[in-house]
Amino acid sequence: MATAAVTAGTVVASPDVRVSRSLWSNAWWKLRHDKLTIAAMAFLILLAALSILAPVFADHLFHYKFEQQDLFHTYERPTFDPPAYLLGSDEVGRSQVVRLLFGGQVSLFVGFVAAIVNFAVGVPIGLAAGYYRGAFDDFITWVITTLNGIPQLFLLLIIAALWQPGPLTLILIIGLLNWTGITLYVRGQTISLREREYVTSAHAIGASDARVMFKHILPNVLPLIFVLAAIDVGAIVLLESALSFLGLGILPPTPSWGNMLTNGASYFVRAWWLVVSPGVMIFVTVLCLYLIGDGLRDALDPRLKTDETH
Repeated sequence: MATAAVTAGTVVASPDVRVSRSLWSNAWWKLRHDKLTIAAMAFLILLAALSILAPVFADHLFHYKFEQQDLFHTYERPTFDPPAYLLGSDEVGRSQVVRLLFGGQVSLFVGFVAAIVNFAVGVPIGLAAGYYRGAFDDFITWVITTLNGIPQLFLLLIIAALWQPGPLTLILIIGLLNWTGITLYVRGQTISLREREYVTSAHAIGASDARVMFKHILPNVLPLIFVLAAIDVGAIVLLESALSFLGLGILPPTPSWGNMLTNGASYFVRAWWLVVSPGVMIFVTVLCLYLIGDGLRDALDPRLKTDETH
């Protein structure tokens, strides 16, 4: 007689089946098994660490400051001797690798902080518009439609004429001009969620509007907001680079990947490495952010079922 697999009311679970857990636990499990997303995260963290430690590398490894010039070593080709010319030098003998590290500080700082400003403005407005509806929702929709109807480049030209662009100015400009997309997304999700049973129950026990919005609705919108955040940072890094390329962003002598690309484009025939290095950094950074956004979408969207067996 075959031996029974279940004895005395005890259920023996297969060791190959993963027990269902919360959304965040499942998302973390999926992320840990998504090698491409983990690789993109690791590279982005490494790049951010290198940029933050740029002064240390400049003083102790390359022995070169980002503004230091050497007219006897202009247009030096990439070489290991000295280390400061690892990625070559520009038209006034400045170290390209040192400027690239310091430029990463500016470009990544603008990208991440502007995205935070974007979400700090867009998420509360979207929640309030979707929750209260009525005249307030109509007003916010009118403002968004008006802003989206104005060519952004014209606005940036006017702003550049009124104020000298700098990192903080650029962060505020980009953050305050790009909140409309996240607001529309949060508004749409809030309109859908405000009619759910748990929201009605919260109202029934006397929960305030602020508690309902931030304790019951926002947590259900938050997972995909993280996805939009990763994509938005990549888009803002591209926007900063484009603005700096057009002379509307970070202005020299402060290095950013965008203005380094602008400067290198003038000498492309003579010194191709001045274009390649900032171009590659922009491309790889944005690619990593988009890969992270795609991986977060796969992990946090409960509608996307994956094989969760070990």
